[in-house]
Amino acid sequence: MNDVALRLTGITKTYNAGTPGAVTVLRGVDVRLAKGEIVALVAPSGAGKSTLLHIAGLLDTPDTGTVEIGGQDVTGQSDRQRTVVRRDQVGFVYQFHHLLPEFSASENIVLPQLAAGRSRQQAQDRATELLESVGVGARAHHRPAELSGGEQQRVAFCRALANRPSLLLADEPTGNLDPATSDTVFDALMTLVRTTGLSALIATHNMDLARRMDRQLRLDEGSLTSA
Repeated sequence: MNDVALRLTGITKTYNAGTPGAVTVLRGVDVRLAKGEIVALVAPSGAGKSTLLHIAGLLDTPDTGTVEIGGQDVTGQSDRQRTVVRRDQVGFVYQFHHLLPEFSASENIVLPQLAAGRSRQQAQDRATELLESVGVGARAHHRPAELSGGEQQRVAFCRALANRPSLLLADEPTGNLDPATSDTVFDALMTLVRTTGLSALIATHNMDLARRMDRQLRLDEGSLTSA
């Protein structure tokens, strides 16, 4: 049985290659993320952490190297195949919640499930379960503009986990929140990840949060080391 949720091998990425303005962002990066493991990705601004997360989540392609998700090499797959893997196996959380403003908190979690073929009742039950698990069940029918920043981000976590992915990728998920709210929201995220047993790679500037994860990786000048 494969116990690796994510494996990146020899990942390189250069923007504007072959021009005087070429910028190499990733230089032979290797990542191994075990099932059930929560790993912090620590990096200064502009170091390439978002690029790395986008490659891991099949939103971008490396110049060289391979990407494996759940033991499956997805590097050379078609756009359609990659879309299915991304929909079914990967959840994303960003610094800004990106919730659909015209829909309620619950509807924001129901919609990706409908796109994956679940019935409305199944999707609604899952949305209710997730919202209650992070303490915002009473806000299910409120639109994003009616929620606090911390509530919005907790809804974004729930949306990311709606289709029961095996891998969560988060890019500064509490970076837009004040310290007290950040701690509360991060606790909710950690509880969700631990109770669902999925794996997570979480980019953060906050070393206090990073130290609460299983281990830390540092990305600097395109290379990855243990923090």
